[in-house]
Amino acid sequence: MAFYFDEPSHTFSEYLLVPGYSSAECMPANVSLKTPVVKFKKGETSQIEMNIPLVSAIMQSVSGDKMAIALAKEGGISFIYGSQSIEDEAAMVARVKNYKAGFVVSDSNIRPDQKLKDILDLKEKTGHSTVAVTEDGTATGKLLGIVTSRDYRISRMSPECKVADFMTPFSKLISAKKGITLKEANNIIWDYKLNSLPIVDENQHLAYMVFRKDYDSNKENKLELLDSSKRYIVGAGINTRDYEKRVPALVDAGADVLCIDSSEGFSEWQKLTIDYIRKEYGDKVKVGAGNVVDRDGFLFLAEAGADFVKIGIGGGSICITREQKGIGRGQATAVIEVAKARDEYFEKTGVYIPICSDGGIVYDYHMTLALAMGADFIMLGRYFSRFDESPTNKVSINGTYMKEYWGEGSNRARNWQRYDMGGDKKLSFEEGVDSYVPYAGSLKDNVSLTLSKVRSTMCNCGAMSIPELQKNAKITLVSSTSIVEGGAHDVVLKDTSNNVLK
Repeated sequence: MAFYFDEPSHTFSEYLLVPGYSSAECMPANVSLKTPVVKFKKGETSQIEMNIPLVSAIMQSVSGDKMAIALAKEGGISFIYGSQSIEDEAAMVARVKNYKAGFVVSDSNIRPDQKLKDILDLKEKTGHSTVAVTEDGTATGKLLGIVTSRDYRISRMSPECKVADFMTPFSKLISAKKGITLKEANNIIWDYKLNSLPIVDENQHLAYMVFRKDYDSNKENKLELLDSSKRYIVGAGINTRDYEKRVPALVDAGADVLCIDSSEGFSEWQKLTIDYIRKEYGDKVKVGAGNVVDRDGFLFLAEAGADFVKIGIGGGSICITREQKGIGRGQATAVIEVAKARDEYFEKTGVYIPICSDGGIVYDYHMTLALAMGADFIMLGRYFSRFDESPTNKVSINGTYMKEYWGEGSNRARNWQRYDMGGDKKLSFEEGVDSYVPYAGSLKDNVSLTLSKVRSTMCNCGAMSIPELQKNAKITLVSSTSIVEGGAHDVVLKDTSNNVLK
């Protein structure tokens, strides 16, 4: 006989937080949103932690390299979408890792006998305007000079001009010796008003570059998420089909954490993928798995070796899995049950496995609810797709700016690896739609506003950290009438744009 759950599953909109005691110290500015990303043992800390509990979804219409850089600046992680060629995904990861650092191994290098047209081609390829001129054109060759955009004018110079004729020669450069500290290097940059500082060894061979923009970025973005080499942290999606080729390429490109991108994670395919990673890399490569919606699914992935577990089936705004297949669960109920299983597993084994709530977020306050219910962090698709940094087109629809947004289960995405169980290299049927979302501007402005709401609500609950919120939050289920009561009602709203009633 089939198993029947005693109660219906619920969504975030069916719950509210009940205020708790707030001390004088409980102010939004004092609230920490730091949260673990990958599993750790009792008494230890997670090897990867975020400064904000937000990650962007593994979707073509959400997470490219621009999104990854913008979100890392705010303290979160993007998971570069895997429904593209291995080479293209690895290149996106590499661009994020090379965007900034403390000591950077130069990826823009050229010989002095090459030409201006080669400089322009290199700039197009890397996106960098500072090019090191080395004797052999390598990142560690003898440094002969530097070329920046100030050294040439395309309108007045022939593409055939030799680099040696317009570069700034080493004799006129300010450089530093290998072994200098990053703080000392930055002091030289500021003292001499430089944009970059080459670091060379005793034989004048280039070792690293240090850039002013990286220092400025760190000062401007206090919560930016960096690895031990001062590079942005970035995630990447993998599938259960080509992981033996995709994982090595992504690891070589510098991905900090991987995540299996699948519509349903309670399967042997996920265990086989994790087994491969553990066999080849041990615990050095971190990988999340999912999606699941109940205790059994979590325990399966926990025992399989997942570093974090993703929760949610059918709750995304562009997902039609529930309509097409009749599987899924209300996101709030799923998070509550999996969080309980996570806590019991921690108590039993001493291993804490973070959980990620994926889907079901409609309003900003839903994020606070998800965290209070036990989620360590939240994966968002629609939310991030609205921003300048998402990889989709901004279009005008009836005079209103929109951004394109499509699901990985749509024919447009053609992501059969995520949904198809037969390996036919095609989608048998769609589980996602192609749509638009209202354009919302920059990521930074929107994330700042959202997280100010989260911090303020946490203060109302008397919590100054996510663990405190999960421990002390009081949550109430509300009736449909109560939901109506929570919005504007029994008034005639004024349209402030033209001062008329609506």
